[in-house]
Amino acid sequence: MIPVPPAVQRFPWKLIALLCAIAGFGLLVLYSAAGGHWSPWAWQQGVRFLVFLGGALVLGRLPLRLFENFSYLAYIGVVILLVAVEALGFAGGGSQRWLNLGFMNLQPSELMKVAIVLALARFYAQLPPGETRSWTALWPALLLIGIPAGLVMLQPDLGTALAISASGVIVMFVSGLPFWWFASAVAAGAAAVPVLFSFLHDYQQKRILIFLDPESDPLGAGYHITQSKIAIGSGGVGGKGFLNGSQSHLDYLPEGHTDFIFSTMVEEWGLIGGLALLFAFFLLLRWSTRVALRARTRYGQLVAAGLTMTIFFYIAINLMMVMGLAPVVGIPLPLFSYGGSSMLTIMTCIGIILAIETDSKTGTRRLH
Repeated sequence: MIPVPPAVQRFPWKLIALLCAIAGFGLLVLYSAAGGHWSPWAWQQGVRFLVFLGGALVLGRLPLRLFENFSYLAYIGVVILLVAVEALGFAGGGSQRWLNLGFMNLQPSELMKVAIVLALARFYAQLPPGETRSWTALWPALLLIGIPAGLVMLQPDLGTALAISASGVIVMFVSGLPFWWFASAVAAGAAAVPVLFSFLHDYQQKRILIFLDPESDPLGAGYHITQSKIAIGSGGVGGKGFLNGSQSHLDYLPEGHTDFIFSTMVEEWGLIGGLALLFAFFLLLRWSTRVALRARTRYGQLVAAGLTMTIFFYIAINLMMVMGLAPVVGIPLPLFSYGGSSMLTIMTCIGIILAIETDSKTGTRRLH
């Protein structure tokens, strides 16, 4: 029997197979959404996945210290990109969120979901344990979160701004800040909802009101949610069959290849397909959670926990949105929805978590 080289044995084959399964399933759905054609979505998505998968594997081989040293620099770089969006970005769907790089349209706010976790993790990893209950542990973190969240709100993109804030708050929570700080913030936020609502743009207010009662305007503002529910419900247990979805093929379902791709999939693959995808996401989150629990350093623990919750927020918010359990905020489904920026963000998260896992295994071997 030919011996397997150690370098090949150390490759994360199970993780690669899981990622390929999720992305491959997504390619089938994109192929169907295009009416049985690889163009314009499936082939581009497939190429992106292979490129970003290679990038994630390269990130996974880098020393964790490298990420820690460049955490603040990465944060500053993405903030500069957010400022560039205001000056040079182009608008789409009523919001100015993208920079044209030629080979892809980059949405810097997506990258900030990673950068904020890295920056806050480094801040709390360097903070003396005795100061986690002092004002020193709070105001720098709020500033780090507030700057990008404010820039994203200017685009305007409420959903992404909330996602960036949530990723940062998770790192703060895992860092051991007093629980009553978070409870007080939630209470204050709930009390301020009426005031904050008045500052939202008209279309944002309409999304929230329609979320509460989508049937009040089924052909207008509530159209997305109504058609999504119809597509999901009509799929039944086994679905209508591959290439047989009517809501997406007849263009009743808007954004069936991006934000509402889960609805497109469930219509054709049914409850069985939906549960299979959820199980795959569960395996991915279980892996990243285990990496966080086994991380060798405090920085690694905070980063892995923060990035795990970032991936979880993508999945949870998108699924709640397409089922009518949350307002339509334009959050894509990881590795499944068509789009380069979201896939770049998710694969970056996975690559960094891989680096943390490698660091833990290397440290364990050194101890022995």
